[in-house]
Amino acid sequence: MRVLVNPEPEIAMAHGSITPRVKRTTTSSSSRRFSPLSCNTLVIVLLVATILLLLHRNSPSPAASSAPASFSGDLRHAEFSWNSLPLSLRRPPPVSLKIGVFSRKWPASAVPGGMERHAFELHSALASRGHRVHVFTSPPTSGVPSSLYSAGASEYPKVHFLEGTPGQWRCGEAFVMFEEENKREPFDVVHSESVSLHHRFAKQVPNLIVSWHGIALEALQSGIYQDLIRAPDEPINPSFNHSLGASIFKVLDEIRFFRSYAQHVATSDSTGEMLTDVYQIPKERVHIILNGVDEEKFSPDAKLAKSFRQEIGVPDDAAVVLGVAGRLVRDKGHPLLYEAFAELITSNPKVYLVIAGTGPWQQRYIDLGPNVIALGALLPSKLKAFYNAIDVFLNPTLRPQGLDQTQMEAMLCQTPVVVTRLPSIKKSIVVDDEFGFMFAPNVAALTETLQKVVAEGSRRLAERGRKCREYAKVKLTARKMAMAYERLFLCVKNESYCKYPLDFD
Repeated sequence: MRVLVNPEPEIAMAHGSITPRVKRTTTSSSSRRFSPLSCNTLVIVLLVATILLLLHRNSPSPAASSAPASFSGDLRHAEFSWNSLPLSLRRPPPVSLKIGVFSRKWPASAVPGGMERHAFELHSALASRGHRVHVFTSPPTSGVPSSLYSAGASEYPKVHFLEGTPGQWRCGEAFVMFEEENKREPFDVVHSESVSLHHRFAKQVPNLIVSWHGIALEALQSGIYQDLIRAPDEPINPSFNHSLGASIFKVLDEIRFFRSYAQHVATSDSTGEMLTDVYQIPKERVHIILNGVDEEKFSPDAKLAKSFRQEIGVPDDAAVVLGVAGRLVRDKGHPLLYEAFAELITSNPKVYLVIAGTGPWQQRYIDLGPNVIALGALLPSKLKAFYNAIDVFLNPTLRPQGLDQTQMEAMLCQTPVVVTRLPSIKKSIVVDDEFGFMFAPNVAALTETLQKVVAEGSRRLAERGRKCREYAKVKLTARKMAMAYERLFLCVKNESYCKYPLDFD
């Protein structure tokens, strides 16, 4: 079987233009080695490698992410994730906050993305705690199911949609709507999902908290990974090289304007280190709160697993069932998984891959034959069945930005994971080898890892899955995330709430 690492149609989609592959003229080895494109990329690689090395040397051990059992003091000085705090869900908050939220997207389809689901789960959980949440977001798409992702019987969260082209975010107009509501009754705190609120407005909002779900330095690292999986005889795409070079200036811009935001939430431990060590944000203004998912929607269910396997056609004699979910695109690592799985099934004919998602690589997977079961995009109501039906969840992403919802959903369903060895994952998610497997972002490493997975078998993988759920229930739930944000918002509202513990903890 001939396997292509980077089929030509994907180049067009990845870089936004369709350009035919042109046969290169023969050049000497020295001219190829020292071309402007190669030199530019080399400088970027060396720069990022130096930054990451410094971060690695200055990084605390993974255990530092958990709160000490006897912690007390000012939470603004905490160097662990706030999810670790044993905050009480049973006790109501001391005050009801009026919270303003800027979010580019809000769930507006039957199959929302991870960012939209995160925004909905967080702010709905805060509303259920009695806080008055107002969300300012882009115009909804047509045909949105009326009962999906709505406040239901509750008045909050109250969503303020912009008018105009569906899905088009216009920060200036959203800020005008925010100011009108702020005049009626001032907001206690304001939350921006990434740069939804532009930095030119941020200086006007002293009680602002911004959550970073990906920063330019991480995107630069992603670009390097994507270039490294390029085939030896494949020319570098000029537009890709340009974007990689431009990302250096994006990092510099971010370092300059991030200080406009009053408080910063890092959604992974590694992002927190970058914000303090590279972006030079004072430690007391950087707070680590990991993303979380709804534990009521994602839980182990053996009966559901069996019925879903039958529904999608997994053979009864399947040795190991792998699963992957999300967009089937290059930066999600599908060139790696495609080639690694193609190699795996040549010697393991009873191993199956279940794919929940769509994208350029979907048909290529299907062409591998009956060992691939492609489901297309799944409704959120079907995801629990999907995670339960597989033996291990794969996340071969080349994007270090943020933390994918999917791997946390899988862990809550008691499913172990195979994930790329990225700083955000190894310091915040797979903090114990028992949770699964990590691999370097290349085909050989992934292929070797999948061989180990198959060799372990479903029974050993199930043992790993139980450990995953134990950890996820403690740190990766939507409730734990919401309680951490609530405590931070209270702290921003009134610094007396920055002390820990207090009577309501």
